[in-house]
Amino acid sequence: MDKASLIGFLIGFAALTFVFYEVSHGHFMMFFSGEGVLMVGVGSISVTFMAMPMEKVKLVPAYVKRWLFNKSLPTVEVIQIISKLSEKARRDGILALESEIASIPDPFLAAGLKQAIDGVEPANIESTLRMELAAMAERHKAGKKFFDLLKLYGPGYGLVGTLVGQVGMFGKLASADIGALGHALAIAVVATMYGAILANAIAGPMGDKLAMRSAEEMQNREMMLQAILSIQAGDNPRVTLDKTLAFIPAVARTKLKAA
Repeated sequence: MDKASLIGFLIGFAALTFVFYEVSHGHFMMFFSGEGVLMVGVGSISVTFMAMPMEKVKLVPAYVKRWLFNKSLPTVEVIQIISKLSEKARRDGILALESEIASIPDPFLAAGLKQAIDGVEPANIESTLRMELAAMAERHKAGKKFFDLLKLYGPGYGLVGTLVGQVGMFGKLASADIGALGHALAIAVVATMYGAILANAIAGPMGDKLAMRSAEEMQNREMMLQAILSIQAGDNPRVTLDKTLAFIPAVARTKLKAA
């Protein structure tokens, strides 16, 4: 589980709960509006169905899981694996890596090395792996797109709820019923609040986290691609290591070289 995601969620939930309690003195139901939930929640969900293909909508649970659980290998671990493989290839020959394929935790790296071991031309290896990278980037865009839609249209539906509440309030001015006017005004304000919370406390951060993880995974796999080509070319392990270290900050490079 990604600790930062969990910590951020708990901090935000605690802050909202404390503010709600202070304002309502424990009467949390004053912040609940069935009309607001229908307008913002159900309305936002309807947008995702209209804007995304059904096969992408079915993957929403996977997007949420991806936000909460990060299964990608850390960059440092990737570099360590590559360094170990390049040293073995230099010492025993690239065919000796065939026994290591099954133990490589990343399928992209394993597939690329298998092609190198089988003697596939470097240009063909690079072409195939780059197509896989492009396909992966498109899949990741779909995940972020879902949260971007919620971030964009959630506040919009909140505004619609506000306008509906105001229309209802104006329609009851003639009766001068303070209770009815207050109820209509509460619907208007709460709908806007729901939209703001959905966009700024849920959809926005989750989409940004997915985008960052996508960028990190793309960088890791570009690093793997360069390492595979370097190993196949028979480069010195130090040259291969330097090529992979080029993808990380200078401070981290020094620590890894020392290790």
